[in-house]
Amino acid sequence: MPPVYDEDAPPSRIGWRLPPFYCPFETGLVHPRAAELEERAIEWLDTYGIYPDATERAWGLATHSADFTSRIIPFGDVEPMLLFTEWNYWAFATDDWQDSDAGASRTATIADHGARLVRAVEAPGSAMLPPGPHTDALHDLVTRTRAMLTPLQLRRFAEGVRDWVFGAAWQTAHAERRLMPGLNDFVAMRNSGNGTRFTLAWCDVANGIDVPADVLYSAPVQALTEAAGFIVGCDNDFCSYNKDDHQEPREQNLLNVLAQHHGCTPGEALPLASALRDRTVTLFVRLRDQVGRGADDQLRRYLRSLEHWIAGDIEYHNRAPRYTSPRNRNALPVEGASYDITWRDGPSDPSHEPPPLQAMAWWWQQLDG
Repeated sequence: MPPVYDEDAPPSRIGWRLPPFYCPFETGLVHPRAAELEERAIEWLDTYGIYPDATERAWGLATHSADFTSRIIPFGDVEPMLLFTEWNYWAFATDDWQDSDAGASRTATIADHGARLVRAVEAPGSAMLPPGPHTDALHDLVTRTRAMLTPLQLRRFAEGVRDWVFGAAWQTAHAERRLMPGLNDFVAMRNSGNGTRFTLAWCDVANGIDVPADVLYSAPVQALTEAAGFIVGCDNDFCSYNKDDHQEPREQNLLNVLAQHHGCTPGEALPLASALRDRTVTLFVRLRDQVGRGADDQLRRYLRSLEHWIAGDIEYHNRAPRYTSPRNRNALPVEGASYDITWRDGPSDPSHEPPPLQAMAWWWQQLDG
């Protein structure tokens, strides 16, 4: 079933047919207990009453957060996956508030709220957030997270939250000044805005992955991590473009950034974005193979988890009503809508050379020779 939009909806600047995805990783994986995860997560949401009415609840559930978790962590432990799913539902609600046009999303507001959120994670009971269902749900999430994670896992998670808030504030500052970031700056900040560290902290917990810090934070492994986050960010920007194309100033999306950079339309920027994304996939495969030589079991599992994240994220976006029947064109989400994505056997840009962008060139510098 193709994407759904009202008959009188404005046309898309990029169209509703996305270019084929180059994904040389295993696709079609989904956790066998995905339905259970969704049922339990929705029960939790309804317990706390995060959504004020039936319409907001419908759009909240349209994020399909349980499906996201089940596709990027297809073999994980169910209990941390459930907690991660609930965090995602909560985070989507927060993200939508930040992206709203209600005037609340000024940089000072985002920075202040973000500081309070981080403190709530690091020091529960600090009483820095206003009372209400959203805060009550957060308190439950934090309490259960701190009981489940080791001190090191908790530190990685807290850093992931802090990084996500940092990225949101950076984006909001540009929007407030009505500025579209330059391409190099956008690439440099994409992992923060995308919540890469937030997501991967949970992937490691659910998968039982424990890579030693001196390996995890080595330059080659961090380059792989950033490259994976950029690829996922590109795919998100492709699938979410039509959801946000009503915003003024325009959404800080790779297609809009490239359109500004090249002086073209977002539709003309789509193949350029796909080429940049595919060149990064090629780099990821080469660097993964290099790092994987001689890697121990934990590091090999981490590399495999990055692959699951990339492949699962594509298939998640292909099915989530949040993207396939966007709210700016539909009164309610439509289950069954899909982008009907297709796959390509090779990259649209076969070059092995780094793009002329300093923010990502260092990923290629980690290659031997």
